[in-house]
Amino acid sequence: MADAFPSRRKFLKLAPAGLLGACATPSLGNPRHIGVVGGGIVGASITYHLAKLGLKVTLLERNGLAEQASHGTFAWINASWAKQPRHYHTLSQAGVSGWHRLEEELNLRIKWGGSLEWFTSADRQARLAEQIDEQALWGEPARMVSRAELQQLEPNVNFGKANTAALSANDAAVDPVEATQALVNAAMQLGARVQTQCQVNSIASTPAGQVELQTDCGNVQVDKFVLATGADQHATQTLASIDLPQRSTPGVIVVTQPQPQLLGRIIVAPGVHIHQRLDGRVVLGEQEGAPNNQAHGQRLQQRPTRFPDKSLANQHARRILTTAREFVPKLKINQVQEVLIGWRPLPSDGHPVLGTSPYNPKAYLAIMHSGVTLAPVVGELVAKEIAEEQDLEMLVPYRPKRFVTQDSSSALLIQNHPTS
Repeated sequence: MADAFPSRRKFLKLAPAGLLGACATPSLGNPRHIGVVGGGIVGASITYHLAKLGLKVTLLERNGLAEQASHGTFAWINASWAKQPRHYHTLSQAGVSGWHRLEEELNLRIKWGGSLEWFTSADRQARLAEQIDEQALWGEPARMVSRAELQQLEPNVNFGKANTAALSANDAAVDPVEATQALVNAAMQLGARVQTQCQVNSIASTPAGQVELQTDCGNVQVDKFVLATGADQHATQTLASIDLPQRSTPGVIVVTQPQPQLLGRIIVAPGVHIHQRLDGRVVLGEQEGAPNNQAHGQRLQQRPTRFPDKSLANQHARRILTTAREFVPKLKINQVQEVLIGWRPLPSDGHPVLGTSPYNPKAYLAIMHSGVTLAPVVGELVAKEIAEEQDLEMLVPYRPKRFVTQDSSSALLIQNHPTS
């Protein structure tokens, strides 16, 4: 049976020109004004790519740039076996390729080298080998490597009893805050306006057919706006009249002070993820997320991005570092720079939500899972859809309408949204 969505080869024919080279800037005598709500890595990429296409853009962020999900992320760029089904894997591959493009355009610092992953269970290892075979069929340079090769690739890693591990050679890691700032700086050089500490509270229509974003720092009239608001379900309900089901979960991220060079690749070990940035800092994340207990649950009710005190933060850091040292014994445990609680935007089916709200034609949603991996390609594809007012086949599987039922449609439409 033929694949319902484009393969990587077909994608290269369908993709906008910018994915294969520089974006062409259209001739816009009076460019439309697009608002972008959310200053994380996805919102920053969309802002940059809209500005690159010659549109007037205003980015509004209620906190500082990349202070929420984009800060508290492991920042693993990949098109791994977990990116299922095929259309999502293809989009992820395009995201990885997009980082190569942005690396050149913006002089970004990206740690390339791939990843190594393994499990303790023999059955799970066997299934991993099957998944890696599938990755190879889908165009990924992924393969299982032997114990001897593992020790050559990463001499500072203890692989325990694992005889093999999966090597995904295209994977990389980036500092998401640094990348977000670079995207915003480039957008501003192209004329974009950026306003931080600016909460968008509501919207209203204007007599001229625009939409007014009503904010804490003044009202902004735009022709269309993009919601890149991550795990904030209130924003999509209030500004786009759609209730997107999310199962956003917290994860603890630890960043150390710079350490001597220990790792060349991302290490996806049982229970912990580890990678080392180009500046020597080591980033660690838990595979299973934050501990599931009553005390921790109470602390997380308000979705904090930091622990309430340094002592508690250090307890969690030490717990994660202790696990990591089982695999990287030379890792220094007493050099913690920061401990973060990251809230992962995760639509209920695990895939991005990309497209115009079914209830508000002025609102375009860009709610991510795998936000770091997908930021370059999503920024470019969303900008192209908005600038050219067309639907791109690559984004069809991710439309918001997939979450709409007859009951929810009736319930939302009776709100008499001011832009309807």
